[in-house]
Amino acid sequence: MDTRNTTEEKPVQRSKSFSFKTPKEVCSSCEKTVYPMERLVANNLVFHSTCFCCKHCNAKLSLGTFAALQGEFYCKPHYQQLFKSKGNYDEGFGRKQHKELWASKETDNITKTA
Repeated sequence: MDTRNTTEEKPVQRSKSFSFKTPKEVCSSCEKTVYPMERLVANNLVFHSTCFCCKHCNAKLSLGTFAALQGEFYCKPHYQQLFKSKGNYDEGFGRKQHKELWASKETDNITKTA
């Protein structure tokens, strides 16, 4: 008996735990929905591949061409340039130096204990 050409079809059983619904992800830059084909993840943040740009020059970045500092992304040339301009990561990127922050904490601690 040949069972290959029978008209009887068995129903396909699908797993009840499988779902085509995926949670919507939002771009960290433009805050719009990111679809799987345009999804890029850097430092646990989701971006559109077109939104992942250097903060300094807006050049499009890729996973191999970026450097991150305190949640901001830079192209490697500007990351190095901003560091070299002041010789440290704080002043070069427009922040207060850590030694200034420490000095202000020390004066706060002195005034609190007095």
